[in-house]
Amino acid sequence: MKKIGGRIGVLMGGASAEREVSLRSGDGVAQALESLGHEVVRIVLDRPETFAEAIVKARIDVAFLALHGRYGEDGCVQGLLELLRIPYTGSSVLASALAMDKLKAKELFRLHNVPTPPYFVADESTLEGLAETHESFGFPAVVKPRREGSSVGLAIAKDLPELAAGIRAALDHDDSVLVERFVKGMEVHVALLGGRVLGAIEVCPKSGVYDYASKYTPGATEYVAPPRLPTTRLRGVMNLAERAAKALGCTGACRVDLLVTEGENEYVLEVNTLPGMTRTSLLPKIAEQAGIDYPTLCDLILDQARLHGPQEVAPSSAVRVAAEPKVTRVRRAG
Repeated sequence: MKKIGGRIGVLMGGASAEREVSLRSGDGVAQALESLGHEVVRIVLDRPETFAEAIVKARIDVAFLALHGRYGEDGCVQGLLELLRIPYTGSSVLASALAMDKLKAKELFRLHNVPTPPYFVADESTLEGLAETHESFGFPAVVKPRREGSSVGLAIAKDLPELAAGIRAALDHDDSVLVERFVKGMEVHVALLGGRVLGAIEVCPKSGVYDYASKYTPGATEYVAPPRLPTTRLRGVMNLAERAAKALGCTGACRVDLLVTEGENEYVLEVNTLPGMTRTSLLPKIAEQAGIDYPTLCDLILDQARLHGPQEVAPSSAVRVAAEPKVTRVRRAG
């Protein structure tokens, strides 16, 4: 693959609930790329309506996306960069949008025979008849906003009042909510780069729930790499992660989150197209276990930067509009 050069813009910040994590990711990436001799400009994004101006003003040749959540991980920035013809890291507009929308991702998983926990979608109108809607689902249940990352708005409901409260809280982040059947098992995260598995890590939150606090509070979660699974089963988990990423069309670096049960079942929870890149995030941890240090990981991700949309077509090869076909009228006999 051709080595990426030129002026690299590290895009960070954004307008989502994950802004602070993004700033930490972006700062780490920028420092790492600078240590390797790259020309780097830090682009701290704020309001979505100012994204285009900030990116154009920076005059960059390639964009390293250290954004998370809405407007950064959902295809919006990716679409803007396609229009500006600036190659970028991560997945395409479509794959980013599909992965960020948990409902659409689950629909594609089911279409591609990728196992995922049973679910239903809830909104304000669901609350009135919640008992009837949830009747066959049982407890506990997992509540999460349809389009958020870093477990923002995630809750575990043990009864109907907790479920209603969890849905209302999640609706503060989105206009619809995903309610999943709770599956007890080992949480395993698999990292991929360029379509190939880098490795996997077992996540053991002390609270029992890998929520926002467990992710970003020092000492709140234990990590085990490689996961404590038989070799053949771990290989199967990694294969399932590859299938999930492929189902959504993900490219570049991504992370697939799964649950592994004692009953020999595996379930895909979601795919993260722009996984955290702080030095303590899971992707760097997995890469380190594979013998890849943090600066090298950043460089490898940068090498995957590209444009995903249709390439420019020269005027001479443009499709010509055919002339209107001549209509022949047929006289009816008799």
